Amino acid sequence: MSVTLPPDYRPSSDEDFMNELQREYFRQKLQAWRKELLDGSESTREQLESSDRAGSDFADQASKETDQALELRTRDRERRLIQKIDSALERVENGTYGYCAETGKPIGLKRLEARPVATLSIEAQERREELESRGFRG
Repeated sequence: MSVTLPPDYRPSSDEDFMNELQREYFRQKLQAWRKELLDGSESTREQLESSDRAGSDFADQASKETDQALELRTRDRERRLIQKIDSALERVENGTYGYCAETGKPIGLKRLEARPVATLSIEAQERREELESRGFRG
């Protein structure tokens, strides 16, 4: 079943949580974010392939390699983020998106707007961070 979002649609707490419009809104938001990251990754790959090492002095070469290493680390973080986006898209499809993985309660629209790949409510995230700060791993 296809859902068409109004052009200016924003999820609201006045609606039922994770209704069809909200699920479609977050699905589109996640897909756009994923595409943006993949486009950036492709751009980086093309830059790395076309970088010319000939004619550079040692300092220029070292600077270029440092920049490339930083870019590759950034892209690695983005690759992991894409995996989280893919997981969030799976949750949209199976109906679990927007619900805390620990409590099963709604994560909240504001948190999902700020962090669309969130799997925990703020309260559950804070509990996890508190346990981790005490040396417990969950």
